[in-house]
Amino acid sequence: MHKWLPQIQSALDLKALSASELGEVADEVRNVLCNLLSTRSAHFASNLGVVELCLALHSVFDFRTDRLIWDTGHQIYPHKLVTGRYGEFSTIRTRHGLMGYPNPQESEYDLFMTGHAGCSVSTVLGLRSGDDLLGHSERHAVAVIGDGAFPSGIVFEAMNNAAGLKKRLLVILNDNKMSICPRVGGMAHYLDKLRTNPFYTGMKHEVQRILNNVPLFGDPMERFFAQLKEAVKAGLHGGMLFEDLGFRYIGPIDGHNLPILRKYLEMVKNLDDPVILHVVTEKGHGYQPAAADPVFFHTPPVFEDQCGQPIPKKSASQAAYTNVARDAILRQMRCDAKVTVLTAAMCQGNKLEPVRDEFEDRFFDVGICESHAVAFAAGQCKAGLRPIVDIYSTFLQRSYDQIFQEVALQNLPVTFMLDRAGLTGPDGPTHHGVFDLAYMRVFPNMVVMAPGDAHDLDLMLDFALRHTSPCSLRYPKASAERFSGKRAELKLGRAEVFSFGRDGNILCAGTLLADALAAAETLREEGVDVGVINARFVKPLDREIIDRALTEGGFLLTVEEGCLMGGFGSAVLETASELHLDTTRIRRLGIPDEFIEHGERGELLADLQLDAPGIATACRELMLREELVS
Repeated sequence: MHKWLPQIQSALDLKALSASELGEVADEVRNVLCNLLSTRSAHFASNLGVVELCLALHSVFDFRTDRLIWDTGHQIYPHKLVTGRYGEFSTIRTRHGLMGYPNPQESEYDLFMTGHAGCSVSTVLGLRSGDDLLGHSERHAVAVIGDGAFPSGIVFEAMNNAAGLKKRLLVILNDNKMSICPRVGGMAHYLDKLRTNPFYTGMKHEVQRILNNVPLFGDPMERFFAQLKEAVKAGLHGGMLFEDLGFRYIGPIDGHNLPILRKYLEMVKNLDDPVILHVVTEKGHGYQPAAADPVFFHTPPVFEDQCGQPIPKKSASQAAYTNVARDAILRQMRCDAKVTVLTAAMCQGNKLEPVRDEFEDRFFDVGICESHAVAFAAGQCKAGLRPIVDIYSTFLQRSYDQIFQEVALQNLPVTFMLDRAGLTGPDGPTHHGVFDLAYMRVFPNMVVMAPGDAHDLDLMLDFALRHTSPCSLRYPKASAERFSGKRAELKLGRAEVFSFGRDGNILCAGTLLADALAAAETLREEGVDVGVINARFVKPLDREIIDRALTEGGFLLTVEEGCLMGGFGSAVLETASELHLDTTRIRRLGIPDEFIEHGERGELLADLQLDAPGIATACRELMLREELVS
């Protein structure tokens, strides 16, 4: 039974607690997080790492009026627990429950629904500017951003702008040496230099010792030693990068020492300049297995904790599409020395560790820099390589201009593998990859594919790496199907006919093919002859099969796990119109023009009529309409 958390109705209640009592709250928060993992998979190590930082922030600021943005908001759980949502916390990441990311509909403490990385400095600068213009200059503006997200290009665009505007804002650099995987690149080395310089580290400890012996806030001696520390640091590093960019740099400080955190937050909150407070934390802090392996414990499977040891709960599962895609990439790289792989800080998410380990010189993790990844791939392609850009569907949107300018416009045969396409389940609307069919098919030269099963995925990757134009193929966060029997050869722009129906046909783009086949089987048992066609290609479409379906086969139902607005079904309607066919006999199933909440993927598909029963119901409705018309 928890002592403190049930009493905390809002973050204001933290202000009355002593340092030792806040430490007890921290212990309770970690206990809640461990208990959560016994019921469902959730973001874990990142939340354990920010517990003290979260409590310190809320005990120093009042974020009902002050501004707080959590960058890459998967570390939002402690914040939710102390902002009035403890009673609902058991519902997190379940349908109709709390979201696993900030959600303005849940609380006044959540300002943006942040599920991607790097935008916090820009949005908090916008909030600071707006508050100044509207007469609320007394408000504080704070962005918490991790060292993994910090190299994102937009961060430096925002810092450049903030320094030029000389706005008062606080950027807390949460440095835990990690993104989801270990961070990469020059910024990582630079932060390591700040953390490990022996002379500076010794001076930091001495300053901290003296700070511990002066009053909590505002003492002139404290300000003097803080300024001394800054002078020593500047001398050691010849003018800090952040200082040269126009920010006052303070740190590094221990992100798990609540009294020190509170002292520094009080010290910097009223500085008139843009400030970076460098806070060093440990991902997984407080739970030894997570601290020892923060990559695995980023979003671990469900487990029971037994005396400090996680015991996974057994669950039967077949191979996921992500693993099938990884294995296909490995086969291609073993056969062709020109094939490379690029990912954006998602080596673990894309299950690419075996690729990285076997082909270290042809594997490139560029960090959370998707735009750079695509332009980088274009350069490799121009040099004669065959790059694969392996990025989640929802994250690839961040590189839209580079897909246009550097790849499609140049007609370079870059292969895009879009993981997590469709509904991603508990991660919710920030992560659902439902727009890629629409946003990829608009580009000239682009070939857009949607495998119906694992067999298709293998064929499509092989096709893409031999094709002379850019290619895109997508696959969901789901267990992989592999249909038996003789399969049609994969040819550009040709669909695969499983069966052709007299009463109507289901034309499916993607891995809902299994549901389409199950729906057709149910209907055949009812005496309704409905065929199933695996579209395979969204662009170019199989015009012949659309013509045949609408002239010989009754109704045509398109099925896609993507947005209806501009997606596969829209492409079929466009083609039917161009062929002067009867478009009134077409119905589209897909994602409507709204953001879909979080929940288990199966629940969400059922809600949207995208499971086998829903597809069968849609066919019955079309049959009834055909009968009424005739």
